[in-house]
Amino acid sequence: MAQRKTVIVTGASRGIGHAAALRFDTEGWRVITVSRFPPPGQCPWSRGSSHILLDLSDLDEIARCVELMRGMLDGGELHALINNAGISPKGPGGSRLNSLETDVATWQSMYNTNFYAPLLLTRGFACELASGRGAVVNLTSIAGTRVHPFAGSAYATSKAALAALTREMAFDLAPLGVRVNAIAPGEIDTRILSPGTHEIVERDIPMHRLGTIHEVADLAWFLCSPQAAYITGAEIPINGGQHV
Repeated sequence: MAQRKTVIVTGASRGIGHAAALRFDTEGWRVITVSRFPPPGQCPWSRGSSHILLDLSDLDEIARCVELMRGMLDGGELHALINNAGISPKGPGGSRLNSLETDVATWQSMYNTNFYAPLLLTRGFACELASGRGAVVNLTSIAGTRVHPFAGSAYATSKAALAALTREMAFDLAPLGVRVNAIAPGEIDTRILSPGTHEIVERDIPMHRLGTIHEVADLAWFLCSPQAAYITGAEIPINGGQHV
């Protein structure tokens, strides 16, 4: 009987992360999730010991989390890691946090969650990913390549740094048989949309609609599947043509 594959998904309590966890679960994978909030009670992994409550902005806790999850891996193998967790605080009234006025503590918190957590988790599970001939998917953003009206400077630069890190990790992990790619979503239909998103959809997106969390989850699944076996070091936009 073939071994059941395992995926770790961060930021899995809602939105893209939750949709990705459900996608892998539907494919018969064992899903281990990490998030600041509990997943919905109906999720299969929320009823067992496969969810860890953790704020990934606390770097000291990440090492503890890695050791805890390592003990959950069957045969010491990890087949996919989805680094989805990210934060993007806003100013008063949902205003954009710019580079001149945002305090350093906010910058540090965003970089911890959006950049250092993916680095530490991927590095922490390098051996297990190698054993499983696994794949890593980092969630970046369209804001990493252009000034966005809602995403602030700290968020945008952390995502740009994560895109560069994706290329570096793809190069470093290729000899171990591990692939590393990124997905850069544009405007995705989640519970919390910034005021003015409708105008972006009509003005800037050729397809004139929001993306869905399930479309992003499908792309994450593809990048971890055998069909993507020769893809590594890529950042794939999913934005309805917003980048053109």
